[in-house]
Amino acid sequence: MAKHGVYVGEQDTAVSTPVQVETGIPFVIGLSPIQSAENPATVGVPKLITSFAEFVDAFGYSDDWDTYNLCEFAYSHFKLFGMQPAIFVNLLDPATMKSAVAAADKDVVAKKVELTTTAIDSAALVVKVAGGTGSAYVKDTDYSVYYNADGKLTVELLPDSTHYSETSLNIAYDVVTPASVNAAAVATGMEKIELCMTLLGVIPDLIVAPGFSQSSTVAAVMATKAAGINGMFKAKALIDIDASTVTVYSNVVSNKNTNNFTDVNEIVCWPMLKLGDKKFHFSTQLAGLIAQVDASSGAPYVSPSNNGLKCDALIVASGSEVVMTLDQANTLNAGGVVTGLNFMGGFVAWGNYTACYPTNTDVKDYFIPVSRMFDWVGNTLIQTFWSSLDVPMTRRMVDSIVDSANIWLNGLTGSGYILGGRAEMLESENPTSNLMAGIVKFHVYITPPSPAQEIDFTLEYDASYLEEAFA
Repeated sequence: MAKHGVYVGEQDTAVSTPVQVETGIPFVIGLSPIQSAENPATVGVPKLITSFAEFVDAFGYSDDWDTYNLCEFAYSHFKLFGMQPAIFVNLLDPATMKSAVAAADKDVVAKKVELTTTAIDSAALVVKVAGGTGSAYVKDTDYSVYYNADGKLTVELLPDSTHYSETSLNIAYDVVTPASVNAAAVATGMEKIELCMTLLGVIPDLIVAPGFSQSSTVAAVMATKAAGINGMFKAKALIDIDASTVTVYSNVVSNKNTNNFTDVNEIVCWPMLKLGDKKFHFSTQLAGLIAQVDASSGAPYVSPSNNGLKCDALIVASGSEVVMTLDQANTLNAGGVVTGLNFMGGFVAWGNYTACYPTNTDVKDYFIPVSRMFDWVGNTLIQTFWSSLDVPMTRRMVDSIVDSANIWLNGLTGSGYILGGRAEMLESENPTSNLMAGIVKFHVYITPPSPAQEIDFTLEYDASYLEEAFA
């Protein structure tokens, strides 16, 4: 058909808008009292959580943090630091990790019998008259079952039941066995981080396993995953020195080296933290602090060091207080350990080095914010240019990638996130044989700012001011 008029068409923009990756997103693995959850998350599958209430609904909650480390992290991250989201993986499976509690008589108090937090509301829960004779009571007719505010499974007699006046009940039930989830199970479960992008569309950049990361086996797997989630994305593994066996600062660095906590993708912490009557692994609060600093800065170019922790004391696992002087804290920093310090008006995280320091002296590896910026820039480039895979490799395609990357890097420079950056396609890195095989390499130069961890002033007496004063 012949056209008559004025027409406008559109062409795709030659440069791509960067898919800017969020930072400070933790992947947390361990145990929760999922037997008490209203809408339990699938065991062993990562779940993205954005609030404390959402966590309780999907994973349950208990103040028994020695058993349920995910509860410690959720309390700290959502309630103390007010950060979100976080990705949780619970490895405790009530369907298989359980044992039977033999039927026994229990006193009824205010029409209720409180069992333990480990008790499971399942078919194994059998309620009978005291002594265990006769038929079992009928659930939701004679009694109801729920987890109370303390996380305890509660059996409550119902007013319409003929057994409402009973003062003792005979109850048999199953309990979960949290000890089934040990360091080996956590190390194996770390593989679940590979599902985050597929299931959630999110890549975590912090890996945390409070209560388990002090194990050299767990830490090694965390570091391996941090080096390449899905074989490409980078993260940092937050590792705790065992504060139950290492109780004085002078043994911390030797323990770090003995356990081979020396990877560029590890950040090692000691000791533990206390707020009121609650105890926290340092890695738990450090994850919240990193997320908080990232959120306020816009990018991970600011160190968490000298930023406030949520604690009123440094402690070891027994609860004994650790009083850290500046010299002692600096000694740990010099060994590649992040610690806490109360020196100028409150407790702060103290230390800028990843675990590779002092053995590795490459600035892109040993400074926490510099290393995390390299991770972030790399993760962003992967996600931004993933859509360019498998398209015809032409000059225009190459120029589009270079131009898009440089526009973004210029923006980072203008924002102060880096001191400068550029992307190039170097002829020396792209031989004809590679181009024929569909392989093209781009060289990205970036310079994140180093943290100003030492500021020196020189004082000098200047006698010339005497002449001016008395002239």
